[in-house]
Amino acid sequence: MGAALVLGTNAMAQDYTLTVQTAKPGAEVQPTMYGIFFEDINFAADGGLYAELVKNRSFEFTPDHLLGWQAFGKVEIKDDGPFDKNPHYARLHSMGHGDWWTGLVNEGFFGIGVEKDKEYRFSVYARVPDGKAQMLRVQMIEPYTQEEHQEFSGADIKVTSKDWQKYTAVIKSRKTADKAQLRLFLCDENGRSGSGTMDVEHVSLFPVDTWKGHENGMRKDLAQALADMKPGVFRFPGGCIVEGVTLENRYNWKNSVGPVENRPYNKNRWESTFTYRYYPDYFQSYGLGFYEFFLLSEEIGSEPLPVLNVGMACQYQNWDREAAHAPATVEGLQPYIDDCLDLIEFANGGTDTKWGKLRADMGHPKPFNMKLLGIGNEQWGDFYFKRVKIVADAVRKAHPEIKIIGTSGPNSEGHDFDIGWEAMKRQKADLVDEHFYRPISWFQNQWERYDKYDRKGPKVFAGEYACHDRGKKYNHAGASIYEAAFMTGLERNADIVHMATYAPLFSHVDGWQWRPDMIWYDNLRVACSASYWVQALYAQNKGTNVLPITNSNFPQKGEDGVLASAVWDKDRQEVIVKVANTCGESKTVSLVLEGMKQIGEARVVMLDLSNYDGENTVDNPHLIEPKEEKVETRIGQGGNTIAFNLPAKSFYVYKVKK
Repeated sequence: MGAALVLGTNAMAQDYTLTVQTAKPGAEVQPTMYGIFFEDINFAADGGLYAELVKNRSFEFTPDHLLGWQAFGKVEIKDDGPFDKNPHYARLHSMGHGDWWTGLVNEGFFGIGVEKDKEYRFSVYARVPDGKAQMLRVQMIEPYTQEEHQEFSGADIKVTSKDWQKYTAVIKSRKTADKAQLRLFLCDENGRSGSGTMDVEHVSLFPVDTWKGHENGMRKDLAQALADMKPGVFRFPGGCIVEGVTLENRYNWKNSVGPVENRPYNKNRWESTFTYRYYPDYFQSYGLGFYEFFLLSEEIGSEPLPVLNVGMACQYQNWDREAAHAPATVEGLQPYIDDCLDLIEFANGGTDTKWGKLRADMGHPKPFNMKLLGIGNEQWGDFYFKRVKIVADAVRKAHPEIKIIGTSGPNSEGHDFDIGWEAMKRQKADLVDEHFYRPISWFQNQWERYDKYDRKGPKVFAGEYACHDRGKKYNHAGASIYEAAFMTGLERNADIVHMATYAPLFSHVDGWQWRPDMIWYDNLRVACSASYWVQALYAQNKGTNVLPITNSNFPQKGEDGVLASAVWDKDRQEVIVKVANTCGESKTVSLVLEGMKQIGEARVVMLDLSNYDGENTVDNPHLIEPKEEKVETRIGQGGNTIAFNLPAKSFYVYKVKK
């Protein structure tokens, strides 16, 4: 891919002529235009973005409270611990012989990843109920190593009090291991087999070097990948987990705030969905909770968009059974109304309010300035319409400044989609959340999807979408070029499309249930997919105003071709043109920048997606990445045209100074 040339208007005939009216900035491109959507699927939270390395740290998994742990010696699970919402803990008893040991081994999330010379903060709540001092020996181990010792790093913690206390130790890893485990031995004060009893609760291991150094923090490389995108909006916590398999199983934001050791566990809604990829140990610790979501949104510069339950369990898993849902009355929905109002207070309220004080006590006295609220997720029909109206009306009455996002259901067109949009128009939703996980053929037929949308109704939020190539349901370049081309239509229609977020966001290579996904990782490595780079190039170059653009050879429905959009960025003082070629052969293009007497500095970012089956993996994370070059200029007649060869299956972003 060589740099383009700036040529005069007498350049040779082109396959495509793209004409941009640079002097006619139009609709504002919303700061929220391109963002990210987080859902705890594919071990995206515990085992992913949330940096905790210990699985089932509070012994609360059910029905097996030792799931994730291997117990040896004499271990008892008790339920009268110091934290009322997490009452279980492990009691370690002496075996009564100096060569018999009691302890626990934690397997982590598909192992525990540690790096040589990095520091890790171990913490535990512990006591010796009989008052006899004991030692807790903490070891990082590789159980199947051929080396002389399984353990390679560790610390000894002396526990002397009959009362519960928190103990910490910073452990420096002496090696890199992606499948390590954490082992705890009950010892006496001299390091021999324990001769007394010790209780342990909330056993935790974090990297010291988390995102922004937060102790209850995010995995640094994954959070950095989000920040590097420069997303304008951050939708959380889902997704179907907002609904739950039952209402009792729904994601309850109030359980996700306050002291982390007293946030109750919840069985993940995705644990029971796919028996062909089944993970019976898929729980939510709520360690990554709403406070952490809001804080991360602030730190990466995104507008927070929380989504709350509307009194409905997952319709897919309950098939419209009224008994699975809260009554569609004000009384029946009052807890869900309260959840919305209390969340707004938590995010925005003063420190003299109940929930605002909790936010301040957690470390953020300043409000998070939340402006958006989703009510319900991917739901449809009268069950949803009746409930969302009651909840939304109550929120609007108390907080008219909050924009309400409703949903058009799980389909991208058809009867349920149409009646969903009509219902949201009647209820005057501010935005309607559309979802489309669709094959290439669908994207080929959607080049003009938003060109004829009603400009007087709610705005569009493309809240979950991805191109799924039939027979190739993974993150390969051949699908992502269609996402790039489709997004030109989002941008051309920025007056009606105000937000868009690809989904899902994260996936652990050993724990996925759904694909494609934007960012893949194992316990130590990360790979940003081709779809990630498409999203990043849009988010990093969203501009401030749409510029009119015409295409001399706009592709017909169902056909491949060259698609483009253009924006003006008043802050960077440059014209930005995005051009995608979905064809299997290269095309010649003339980019005419009308209203620009002479092109100034020009650069082009090139993303080669021609390797159809190519994908970035943790073993080869840099196979597909954008490259930026300066456009070598040669001024001809007019001086406002860039003529270039656009390779097959490629996405270019031109950035041109006036």
